[in-house]
Amino acid sequence: MRFALCSLLLACCDSAQAQQPRKIPLIGVLTGGSAFANSSRHEAFRQALRELGYVEGKSIIIEWRNADGKVVDLPAVAADLVRLKPDAIVTAGPQVTRVAKEATSTIPIVMAFDNDPVASGHVATLARPGENVSGLSTLSPELSGKQLELLKEVIVRLSRIGVLGTSNQPGYAQVAKQIETAAKTLGVKLQILDVLSPNDIETAFRNASTGRAEAVLVLASAVVASRRTQIVQLAVQSRLPTIYPI
Repeated sequence: MRFALCSLLLACCDSAQAQQPRKIPLIGVLTGGSAFANSSRHEAFRQALRELGYVEGKSIIIEWRNADGKVVDLPAVAADLVRLKPDAIVTAGPQVTRVAKEATSTIPIVMAFDNDPVASGHVATLARPGENVSGLSTLSPELSGKQLELLKEVIVRLSRIGVLGTSNQPGYAQVAKQIETAAKTLGVKLQILDVLSPNDIETAFRNASTGRAEAVLVLASAVVASRRTQIVQLAVQSRLPTIYPI
C-alpha cells in the first residue's frame, strides 16, 4: 500500500522536476490527527521514499501539518500548507482530503486512503479520478457491515451495539447505510455515538454503558484517529468488546 502511494506521489514529483530541474520537490503532508499519533505512519512514509531513492532534506522536502484532532482547525492548517506551494499534498482520510480540495484546485492531492472517494465527491470514478485528486480507497462501507457480522459471531447473543463515528465525516452516510442493513439482517439494534470532537469521546462511552450497549463498533475519522489510545482505554474500562477500523 505504501509503495502504491509513493508511486502516485513521485509521479507528481517527477513532473515538477521535469519543469524545474534544479528545484527540490516540496511535498505537503496533511493529517487531522496529532503528530504523535501519526509518528509510525510518518516514519513508514519516509522509509518507503528512501527505498525509492528520495531522502528527506536532500532530494525531497516534506512539510508536515496536522490539526491534532480539531477538525474545525483543518481549513486554516490546509491554507497554511497551500501557501507554501508544494508540488503535491498527501492527505490522510476523507475529511482531510475534502478540506485540501477546497483549499486548492491546482496542486495535485494524493489520498493515502478514503472510505469511498466517489461518494465523497473527491473523484469522478475510481478509474478516471479527474481534477486534482487521486489515491487509494479502503472501501470502508462494505467492510463496516462485515465488522458488525464479526462482532455477532464473537458475541452470539449480541442484541445492542454502539456505533462510534463522526457524522460530518465524508462518506459517513454510506457507511451508516451498510451498518443499518447488516444490523437488520443480524437482528441487532444500533445506538449511534456521534463524536464531533475529542471532547465527545468520553461522553460517548458513558452513553454506551448507560444505554446498555453490549459492544462497540468504531468507524474511521480524523477525531477517532487522533484519540486511538484514549478510545482503547475507555473500551477496556467500560468492559465493552470493541472492533476498530484499522
